[in-house]
Amino acid sequence: MALLIADTDVLIDFLAGHNPTADRIALHLEEGTLCTTTVTRFELLSGARTATQERRIRQLLEALPTLPLDDAAADQAAHVRQTMERNGTSIGMGDSLIAGIVLCHRGILLTRNRRHFEIVPGLNLAD
Repeated sequence: MALLIADTDVLIDFLAGHNPTADRIALHLEEGTLCTTTVTRFELLSGARTATQERRIRQLLEALPTLPLDDAAADQAAHVRQTMERNGTSIGMGDSLIAGIVLCHRGILLTRNRRHFEIVPGLNLAD
């Protein structure tokens, strides 16, 4: 079974209790069927505005395996970015890095940001 990889937006929804996303994330956390990326980890932690927010984010991240931005994922992300720029589109560096990690692990990305990610060739998105 392919890895289900959570993007930043759905984890923010979980932390804020926004449904139906929060319930879906809670189910996957309980089942142990969800992971995330180092890029999402960075985005979540850098967005914490209070000690309470940071503590909640760290508790969530402790429950989630984190996929690294290693050489293979960085190479894949660079390929995504180059390909898209040649086609006249861009999804930004952070999303390119996330896409590279997901592609490298042959995962399925769970995101609300379908507009950015659905144009990445070969990237599988969760329903």
